[in-house]
Amino acid sequence: MTYYIYHIPEKKIGVTCDLENRVTKQQGYEPHEYEILEETEDIEYASHAERALQEMYGYKVDRVLYNKLKCNNMRINVTEQTTTFPCPVNKLKGQLMDNIGLEWDTEFGDCIITTESIKWIMKNVKESMYNTERCYVYNKAFARYFDNNDAFSEKDVMDQYSGKTLTGALSPTGDKQNTIQEAVDCCSHVRCECAVFDDIRIWADQRGLYDKGDPKTQALKLVEEVGETCRAILKQDEPEIVDGIGDCVVVLTNLAHLCDTSIEECTRNAYNEIKNRKGRMNNGTFKKDD
Repeated sequence: MTYYIYHIPEKKIGVTCDLENRVTKQQGYEPHEYEILEETEDIEYASHAERALQEMYGYKVDRVLYNKLKCNNMRINVTEQTTTFPCPVNKLKGQLMDNIGLEWDTEFGDCIITTESIKWIMKNVKESMYNTERCYVYNKAFARYFDNNDAFSEKDVMDQYSGKTLTGALSPTGDKQNTIQEAVDCCSHVRCECAVFDDIRIWADQRGLYDKGDPKTQALKLVEEVGETCRAILKQDEPEIVDGIGDCVVVLTNLAHLCDTSIEECTRNAYNEIKNRKGRMNNGTFKKDD
């Protein structure tokens, strides 16, 4: 079987073994509107190349590798506004649990069944008024859930590489084949350093911090940790400096989550603000130009 890594400019990079069905019929793009970056019969290579290129181009990075996705066993029906499941509400959870990893496209974004997103579905699912053996969710609301929440539990993270969405990367230049291979070589390891933020969120969620936590108390906790870091710097205590900076990052990660954003998004936004800033050093501090 041949796997195609395709690129829809300014939209996404994906993998499929059926361009006509996946890209043209499901997503509505004609052949002249996308390009084929790579063809391979190696599904492992295609899966890692897809994710690596998504990162390099600055697109949304898939949380589940292509070779781990499940086919549409549920025969869901996706329309412009809704996704309909072919079972009554009281049997839906079991069906969803049997189809973890199932992913589909909507006009508002990609959706995927995970142990966490199942919780959202069960809270928001509606019974069809025409057929009690069917139920549905609204696509826009479900897609927004993925924008504002970490939809992957500890089990999902352990089962899959849990790369977060990255934005702002430079598009590849130079020889395409070399670029793809370099991307795969660079990103084919199972986990990367950015996954530590997922570890922090899992740790905090298991301890009830997100259910019972408050942004105000986390903000005060941050002030406390910053104070301890400053004291360590004044004492030139290197181990305590490392520990203090790490504690600040942990608190910031949890504070961001409690404020319905992520540490990755906040950091990227901050970098985009400063990346072209000009200025000079003054008494050990960078002063931006007016």
